[in-house]
Amino acid sequence: MVNYMLISDLQRKDIVNTINGAKLGRIVDVDVDSNGQVNFLIVEPQKVMRRISYGGEINITFKDIVTIGSDVILVNYK
Repeated sequence: MVNYMLISDLQRKDIVNTINGAKLGRIVDVDVDSNGQVNFLIVEPQKVMRRISYGGEINITFKDIVTIGSDVILVNYK
């Protein structure tokens, strides 16, 4: 059994908010402090027609994550 996941694996998954069912987008980057601790995942909002996005970047902390599935990451994001 594998107990780790690569960032590239996470980037392929859709981020869905469990509070309202909205698809937030996909992970595009990770914010890491000088000690190597991950502060948050940076999510780029879904784009309409590949040009217009629904807003700025969203920062998801690990405490926001409810579960990581095979093709989706469920989060509680307010």
